[in-house]
Amino acid sequence: QGTTFALAEAIHLDVYPQLFEGQPVLFCNCVTTQPLRTGEEAMSILACPIRDEHGVLGDMWLFRPRGFIFSDQEVRLVEQVASQCAIALRQARLYEASQGQVRELERLNLLKDDFLSTVSHELRTPVSNVKMSAQMLEVILQSTNMLSTHDRLAEYLHILNTECDREIQLVNDLLDLLRLDAEADPLMPLDISLQSWIPAIAEAFEQRIAEQHQQLDLAIAPDLPPLHTDLGYLERILSELLTNACKYTPAGEQISIRATLIPHQAESHDLKRVKSIRQDEIQICVSNTGITLPPNELIHIFDKFYRLPNADPWKHSGTGLGLALTQRLVQYLGGTIQATSTDNCITFILRFPQTSRTPLETQSLTAVHRTSC
Repeated sequence: QGTTFALAEAIHLDVYPQLFEGQPVLFCNCVTTQPLRTGEEAMSILACPIRDEHGVLGDMWLFRPRGFIFSDQEVRLVEQVASQCAIALRQARLYEASQGQVRELERLNLLKDDFLSTVSHELRTPVSNVKMSAQMLEVILQSTNMLSTHDRLAEYLHILNTECDREIQLVNDLLDLLRLDAEADPLMPLDISLQSWIPAIAEAFEQRIAEQHQQLDLAIAPDLPPLHTDLGYLERILSELLTNACKYTPAGEQISIRATLIPHQAESHDLKRVKSIRQDEIQICVSNTGITLPPNELIHIFDKFYRLPNADPWKHSGTGLGLALTQRLVQYLGGTIQATSTDNCITFILRFPQTSRTPLETQSLTAVHRTSC
């Protein structure tokens, strides 16, 4: 406990050199000396060090009435107990140190979030003003026919607009990530028919896919049940994955969207009660051919600001936050996302529970799991 005390009697000091060497000590305090505690007579004493590979942490003393001895078996037993005490003490100290590190990391993470939030808000206003000024400049130049007569001027204006849009998207993505981490946006779930909804989302990418000489393939199970989730978030997830697929798919290769129902099977006959209420999952796969990711790059694909090295054949710009935001959105909707890569193909696998549950239903399910197990 951090307490320092002085050893009052010489007999105590005599045994500590041996204890510090990691050896137990058997001795008896003399009758002529002062008792160890008020009212006690002379005792047979076993002092055993509490030590581990790093050194002596303390010592354990056992007392018996004078005339009784400690057998070899008892000494070994006490040494084992002291060894376990040393392990517990060392683990407790390591745990306390790790908890201090966790608290420090949490503090640094909060500072980081505050910094990103402040910077994002401070950047949004000036970037929006630059964008508005560029639009007004374009209107003035068009009215004076300067854009049609000066090719370089039109090129510079296009670069200005493009970079403004990119910075605005970066700021918006940062703010969206912060809102998702804070769970500040409430969900507005509804039933979505994927048979008609997915083709409508993919239609917005058909022109881009055609211009880049790519192919689009849709395969949606006709008996797929409605997906109960937030429409806006789901649209953003699929749009980001299709944007990513268009960006990294070479000409002549294929982009595919698959939607199927994955039934949830019970693992044993003892889980029949659980099987009747376990949810099936709706799986949506977005894949593109023409590129293979090695495992050392695949594990970083959802990291913030991670960009695939030299993998963009169309040289599209991006913020590096798209897939990180997609993963966070999927998790916010209660689903999972996984990226796999085989020969000449990358696939993003989304899984969502077929229907949503109220907190009461979730609590009931947990109780059934506990009872069945």
